Amino acid sequence: MAVRLVAVLLFALALSGVQLSSCHVLKGKLACLDCSSRYDFSGIKVLVKCDNAKRLATSTTKSDGSFEVELPSDSSSRTSTTPLNCLAKIAGGSSQLYASKKNMVSKIVKTQDSSPYAISTPLVFSTTSPPLGKIKDIGSSKTVDLPLPREWGLAPSSYYPPFIPIIGIP
Repeated sequence: MAVRLVAVLLFALALSGVQLSSCHVLKGKLACLDCSSRYDFSGIKVLVKCDNAKRLATSTTKSDGSFEVELPSDSSSRTSTTPLNCLAKIAGGSSQLYASKKNMVSKIVKTQDSSPYAISTPLVFSTTSPPLGKIKDIGSSKTVDLPLPREWGLAPSSYYPPFIPIIGIP
């Protein structure tokens, strides 16, 4: 009899530590600009970050480019009326991927379909590097590269901090 009572008490203690939480799942799909129709998307990492959570959620794509991940959330601060503020981002894969800044990040929105959450804009990448003249997302460098002779064995001038000499102080 005492063994049953102890077992019931242990079971009740175990259940009291269990917290019920609602699971929010994001379903999405990657797209490739220059891939063939038989391209294997498996192994590409997608990161998801929400404002109300301290941790990142990660997912790996399947061969068709689809992914599914549970949205990270802090259960103590999450209520049903709190708006969702999350972003999904392509993190990379086993081979080199190229993406512009606007195509590698997407906001997560609530949908009316069977999956409750989806990405608002497609996550798009390419497998080949675009020509330098066609890249518009790269900002210009504020340093000026001075032509230094290679024989001197110095690094390019953009590697050095700016220096303005003060001349005329005795």
